[in-house]
Amino acid sequence: MDDRSGPQVEPGGGVSRAARSGRLSARPGAPREQAAPAGTHPLSVGPGHETLLHVPQGYRPEEPVALAVLLHGAGGTARFGLELLSPLADAANLLLVSPRSQGPTWDVIAGGFGPDVRVIDRALAHVFERYAVDPDRVAIGGFSDGASYALTLGLANGDLFTHVLAFSPGFAAPPVQVGMPRLFICHGKEDRVLPIGQCGRWLARELGHGGYTVHYREFDGPHVVPDDQRHEAVRWWLEDA
Repeated sequence: MDDRSGPQVEPGGGVSRAARSGRLSARPGAPREQAAPAGTHPLSVGPGHETLLHVPQGYRPEEPVALAVLLHGAGGTARFGLELLSPLADAANLLLVSPRSQGPTWDVIAGGFGPDVRVIDRALAHVFERYAVDPDRVAIGGFSDGASYALTLGLANGDLFTHVLAFSPGFAAPPVQVGMPRLFICHGKEDRVLPIGQCGRWLARELGHGGYTVHYREFDGPHVVPDDQRHEAVRWWLEDA
């Protein structure tokens, strides 16, 4: 297992073997660079790679904070991903990172790991160099295709992500399973995009049988993220850490 703190990129800027297998190398550590002030900022992770960072109002470098990587649904943007938890970020003191997929959806859904793993690794390396992050409260989450990708990367990188927040996921396809992150899954009973029986309900059952701790909730509604589910996910994550 590679414990290097930087993103894994081959000479010439290509995607590394680790990225092609869905593995991330960035890890929390002692910040060495100057942090941006509170608020939402674009992250520079390469030309054409839209990524947003939200720094909570209460961030203090001497007090490591919880961090969530947030992933949008198909056709979405970094802003859509960020909005999954940004209304709660300042009150809960959450550091948020939200990249935009390089294609219409996330790489593993479009054909194979690589471009999006590399961008996420670069974004995390940037954040870990500048902010004090609590290694016991590092989550990855998303909605719809983003939830599927969050589960996939979360299960493959349980040595980094302690928790996964999956809002209406369709599947999980980790190429490897590393560590045992704890899982929050919620799904709408009237979901016509990703039907609950074949998706959220099935995933919760199978992952539970696989030994994972799963906090599963169903709600009356379609393919959406209700406010009460956002609040419950954050409360569960922070209280469980």
